[in-house]
Amino acid sequence: MNPPSSLLIGRFAPSPSGPLHFGSVVAAVGSYLSVRAAGGRWLLRIEDVDAPRSMPDAAEGIIVTLARLGFEWDGPIVWQHARLEAYADALQSLRDHGRVYGCACTRKMLADAPRAADGSARYPGTCRAGLLPGQSARAWRFRVSPGVVRFDDDVQGPMAEDVLADVGDFVLRRADGLFAYQLAVVLDDAAAGVTEVVRGIDLLPSTARQIALQQALKLPTPRYAHLPVVVDAAGQKLSKQSLARAVDELPDTQVLFDALVCLGQSPPVDLRGAPLAQIWAWAQAHWSMNAVPRRPAVNARSDYDR
Repeated sequence: MNPPSSLLIGRFAPSPSGPLHFGSVVAAVGSYLSVRAAGGRWLLRIEDVDAPRSMPDAAEGIIVTLARLGFEWDGPIVWQHARLEAYADALQSLRDHGRVYGCACTRKMLADAPRAADGSARYPGTCRAGLLPGQSARAWRFRVSPGVVRFDDDVQGPMAEDVLADVGDFVLRRADGLFAYQLAVVLDDAAAGVTEVVRGIDLLPSTARQIALQQALKLPTPRYAHLPVVVDAAGQKLSKQSLARAVDELPDTQVLFDALVCLGQSPPVDLRGAPLAQIWAWAQAHWSMNAVPRRPAVNARSDYDR
């Protein structure tokens, strides 16, 4: 059962590895409208825990672009780099309860391992029983419990994954000392009271892992909705890696209108070019998660790729 609308809390959590592109805007619009249409709160978090991937000034640029597009967030922006102590405390708690262990494996050692759904190595459990004499921990892995994790995705439908069989024990603290995304996002969502996570389907393979972590840490599990990713004319996902065009190079009203189209909301043609406030008002009044397409990924106009 969904919580009362006054208690609905959603969030958008971009990583500052480059300027905001259209695919990220579509995810932001979906998460924003899902809670705003129900009178809930929408939070903004900058996921900069992976410091080597963060680009100078990218976070500020993303914030400026979101504000210019008409997004309004509740409360202060959360920065992951300010929450390292919370991540360390949670990791220690898991270690104290035997849910985390040291791993000496290198990427080279895992190069021939089967792949998980997101392309990462499916961990074979090499260090699960303990390190050999002379070995030292390079990373710290979560000891996954056997069994299937199930959840109902508000767009993709019923989902199930045996995390231990399909992924294996996954990393919570990397060999370079940085905390992994899975741990940070679970703790951040719980600390903010997030009740629903609306994001791109490219993050769907992470969800069962995050639920497993939530259960181990005795944290609440939000509802999930995974939106179709946006692809270019060649079928390639729009991303920073594919050098997708920054949306701040395009008219704001066009970007918002096209995002609604990608989300299956069918805005009237006469809204194209209307003031942003008018487009947002229509979108909130007519928002329907049921109209969001599942698969395949939505084709974007050529304006948004290079």
